[in-house]
Amino acid sequence: MKQGKKIRKVLPSVDRNKMYSLEEGVKLVKKNAADMSRKFVETLEIAINLGIDTKQSDQAVRGMVQLPHGTGKTVRVAVFAKGDKADAALAAGADVVGADDLAEKILAGFSAFDRVIATPDMMAVVGKLGKVLGPRGLMPNPKLGTVTPNVADAVKSAKAGSIEFRAEKGGIIHAGIGKISFTEEQLLGNARALISAITKARPAGVKGTYINRVALSSTMGPGLKVDLSSLSEQA
Repeated sequence: MKQGKKIRKVLPSVDRNKMYSLEEGVKLVKKNAADMSRKFVETLEIAINLGIDTKQSDQAVRGMVQLPHGTGKTVRVAVFAKGDKADAALAAGADVVGADDLAEKILAGFSAFDRVIATPDMMAVVGKLGKVLGPRGLMPNPKLGTVTPNVADAVKSAKAGSIEFRAEKGGIIHAGIGKISFTEEQLLGNARALISAITKARPAGVKGTYINRVALSSTMGPGLKVDLSSLSEQA
């Protein structure tokens, strides 16, 4: 693949054989993104390779974490609720709230939302949307706090920067943990929160090393390897 002039400009600054501390990595990725001067604000991306067997159901790694400094993105929230719960969701900042009417709207093609939250009594309605929401990873799940009687708190959490993490088939978790325009301290705080949550989500059946490799990059920038020993405080 042909590399653009901007990325060629910063490639020499990244030593592909070096293991950078988390602090060094964040600083360098942030600097390189500034040097590439994109027309949009890039996101700091983290990739974490886990020593899990994804074929084993008891080794699935999935959860939700509140990033202390948010993501820098506007999260559009759809809520399935009725009565007082619907009113509470709207008051908390939900973008769209409904029940059967919202389900019909989604089946008709409406997709302007990034998170779906539902009260437990609405799951019979939401269940009909599995083929639509499932492929987008948006089905509400009680384990993730998106099926809850306290929809107001769930909406506020989503708006404040909670993100879902989930290991893919290869045992890798990818996540965007803040805009490059954030301060280094904010990006480090978000990275540490995610790493801590993933560490706590370690399945009991996993033997040996749990976190094998970690890499950082900006949306369009080169990646670099993170020294795992610099994550010890987070673990």
